[in-house]
Amino acid sequence: MARGTSRPLARAHRRHATVRAAAALLLCAAAVPACASSGDHRPDRAASASARQSALQASAAARRKAELARLLPGMPPPLDPHDLYAADRAGKLSRTVKDYPSRVYVPNTLSDTVSVIDPKKFKVIRTIQVGHQPQHVVPSWDLKTLWVNNDLGNTLTPINPANGRVGRPVDVHDPYNLYFTPDGKYAVVMASMDRALVFRDAHTMKVVKSVPVDCYGVNHADFSPDGRYFIVSCEFSGELLKVDTAKKKVIAKQRLPIAGAMPQDVKISPNGKTWYIADMVANGLWVLNGDTFGKPRLLPTGKGTHGLYVSRDSRSMYISNRGEGTISVLSFKTGKLVRRWRLPGGGSPDMGGVSTDGKVLWLSGRYNAEVYAIDTRTGRLRARIPVGGGPHGLAVYPQPGRYSLGHTGIFR
Repeated sequence: MARGTSRPLARAHRRHATVRAAAALLLCAAAVPACASSGDHRPDRAASASARQSALQASAAARRKAELARLLPGMPPPLDPHDLYAADRAGKLSRTVKDYPSRVYVPNTLSDTVSVIDPKKFKVIRTIQVGHQPQHVVPSWDLKTLWVNNDLGNTLTPINPANGRVGRPVDVHDPYNLYFTPDGKYAVVMASMDRALVFRDAHTMKVVKSVPVDCYGVNHADFSPDGRYFIVSCEFSGELLKVDTAKKKVIAKQRLPIAGAMPQDVKISPNGKTWYIADMVANGLWVLNGDTFGKPRLLPTGKGTHGLYVSRDSRSMYISNRGEGTISVLSFKTGKLVRRWRLPGGGSPDMGGVSTDGKVLWLSGRYNAEVYAIDTRTGRLRARIPVGGGPHGLAVYPQPGRYSLGHTGIFR
């Protein structure tokens, strides 16, 4: 009796289930989106993510296009807009210089010579007679020539870094220091005693425009990320100049806020937002925003702060403190000093550069007639090499980079 009554009940349950399923199908037909499975939404989410990615890429491309439009015409665009020194990585030599012999060129201001050092042997292998009081050895914009700045001799002596041949001196008045505009068109002579910035043809060195300045002792400079302006230090009047590159015109000036300030080397941070100016009297770095050219703040580093050099990984800057024989190391990330290396037995570290592989910092010993080779990982002095009297603007060559902005080697 129980078995007979269960079969009709089971059939009834199946009929109700069939009816419910049919009703559900009818609802789905009326409202398809409401009945779609979770898997059916995936194409929509993928399409949305793809659209967002495309929008981000388009926005980045638009920003990059705007950045390129702001560049000084003819200037090679930065490899990385967030790192001005991205082309200066260890071993990244351009095709122009990849076969040049590695050398260290040391201008001896009191000896009127250039000492040539083999960096592997840590010894002088040649001495070149040049003009009176050579101050700096400067790589040309196209990387093919080294110009020796014979300041009181009123000449530039060209050296071919491929074979070491010395060319005929070129008449250039008061060439204390030498820079090149980022477009490669002009050399800018820092005519310190003449109180002028002299724009010359980058190849022939013929005068294009001489810009008088009302400060004393123009000597060092660096260029903005877009090449539109550069900042110049005036050593003997404690002032800074801001110069429009294209107009060849001084557009701003300020006096550093300390009595007797004596600004030296100038260097911009990898991200292009912060400028550092070494000051021998303030014993530290002036830190400022170049765009606004507002009042700078002082970061003490050591006595007689003089030369500034960026590490191959763009993380650090080496700072020579000539008055106390030390080298301070600045972290670009934190803006703080992280190390200080002291030369054993003292010394007068001045100007120089970093080796191609980034492992050695080379600096001239201005008052000690010597050159220092310093390990950039440990700060250990690897060599102390005797040279001529008054060694100054030492150039390590070749170095990584696509072109030179001058001085002892500002490469981008």
